Amino acid sequence: MEGGGGASNGGMLYHEVQESKLCAVHCVNTVLQGPFFSEFDLAALASDLDSTERQMMLGSATGDFLPHLSHNVSLDGDFSIQVLQKALEVWDLQVIPLDSPVAEPAQIDPESENAFICHLEDHWFCIRKVSGEWYNFDSLYAAPEHLSKFYLSAYLDSLKGFGWSIFLVRGNFPKECPMTSSEASNGYGQWLSPEDAERITKSCNSPSNPRASRMQHLSDPHVPYSDEDEDLKAAIAASLMDSTPEIKAEVGTLESENKNTNSKA
Repeated sequence: MEGGGGASNGGMLYHEVQESKLCAVHCVNTVLQGPFFSEFDLAALASDLDSTERQMMLGSATGDFLPHLSHNVSLDGDFSIQVLQKALEVWDLQVIPLDSPVAEPAQIDPESENAFICHLEDHWFCIRKVSGEWYNFDSLYAAPEHLSKFYLSAYLDSLKGFGWSIFLVRGNFPKECPMTSSEASNGYGQWLSPEDAERITKSCNSPSNPRASRMQHLSDPHVPYSDEDEDLKAAIAASLMDSTPEIKAEVGTLESENKNTNSKA
């Protein structure tokens, strides 16, 4: 399985920083390592799935199916796993629950795979191997974060422990995506060398961030928070909707800091 997704664009890393609530778009594109899909593309797939489901449920007495509502995209833009599956099927990729029997080899030896999709509540992100190295392409981070092969397994176990749903992605990953002069056609992606990604990550992990002590535990979706923090966390999430790239990078900084702290505990 090494060759399917090992190399991409000469080792360059494609990363998308969180825009509004488009984490599903960012997740799909970082799996593919290029700006292949927009929010409009995923919305069209969701609409097709909704139409198919309505046809299947026509005349059904099932009480919990509401035909006037979308079951594949929420009002705030969160897409279902079925939408992500359909998008990746276009590229001959399969999305498999990690706890299924088919994925048992990946449970034992995740390093032999090429990509994982993670989901909790309304957030999606991708863990992807590029040129033999693993990276966390979470769109809340300012840059892809390198994961050692040893840490990959522990990190996946940690996510499962916190209730994240994890899916394995298998198939023929795109080998190349033309890098345009504008870097990424969707406007919020960027190409980074591994060295640039490491430099940005180290810079973001600096303890000099004045907001870290107050916001650190609030910004990490992997860590539970108290009811007292609910309003502040909601305000942070709302600020992401219209925030500048610098603020988005700062939130990604706090995410990375908190995870690094937890991994050492």
